[in-house]
Amino acid sequence: MSEGLRAEQVANNRHAYVTLATNADYALGALALVNSIRATGTSADCVVLHTSVPEASLQPLRDAGARLIATDLLDTSAEFNATHARDALHARAAFTKGNKPPFHTPLDNFAKLRLWQLVEYEAVVFIDADAIVLKNCDKLFGYPEFCAAPNVYESLADFHRLNSGVFTARPSEATFTQMLDRLDQPGVFWRRTDQTFLQDFFPDWHGLPVFFNMLQYVWFNMPELWSWDDIHILHYQYEKPWQDHDKADRLRPLIDIWRGFAGQGPRLDPASLPAPA
Repeated sequence: MSEGLRAEQVANNRHAYVTLATNADYALGALALVNSIRATGTSADCVVLHTSVPEASLQPLRDAGARLIATDLLDTSAEFNATHARDALHARAAFTKGNKPPFHTPLDNFAKLRLWQLVEYEAVVFIDADAIVLKNCDKLFGYPEFCAAPNVYESLADFHRLNSGVFTARPSEATFTQMLDRLDQPGVFWRRTDQTFLQDFFPDWHGLPVFFNMLQYVWFNMPELWSWDDIHILHYQYEKPWQDHDKADRLRPLIDIWRGFAGQGPRLDPASLPAPA
């Protein structure tokens, strides 16, 4: 196992879905994600990289069949850490389209780069812990590095930016080393943390259909783009489905389907859900 990673179990497959949990909130999200992935019938591993997660939040993930790997944050410089701390980053690049939850810490986002150290896998698909899988996505393991869906949730003008909540990768220590060399340079500022960095590192990224990373705000901002029959991965950007928030009533069908995978209600068939208003 590579430096900075401590796995509880050995790999059982050459392919893996990987997510990152950095606290109890995201561990709950990861549980819903793992349950949703398992419901698709895949034989791929479900890996949860985790940092500051209490033991009580890890056991449900073990019970769900996740492969748990404890990880350290990246060994970045004091200047880098100060620049990308929550208050400093939001002061320079405030989120104006939605509300980031209080448990979100921007520096944690860079830990997902450690998936390139998972060299026991031939191919991985990374999915943020605030997402669920609605259809089998195993074909993505055959896609090249680096594929991601566009960051579309407000207008078609967003198609030029990727969203790093879902992407394909080929683990490689050489790639990981190159990333660290590029990541932490004097004066650097990654405006949207790992998302901005990955678009810079993979400038010729391949675009996935939006249905492989359907952002929840599409529900009310671009309802003509929504199709339950086509959505493979649903991503709850900004406000999380386990929070009380001011958009909850508008997003109720999406929250209800998440609750089913989190064990907080019945599992719903997307085909039974309404179309956007």
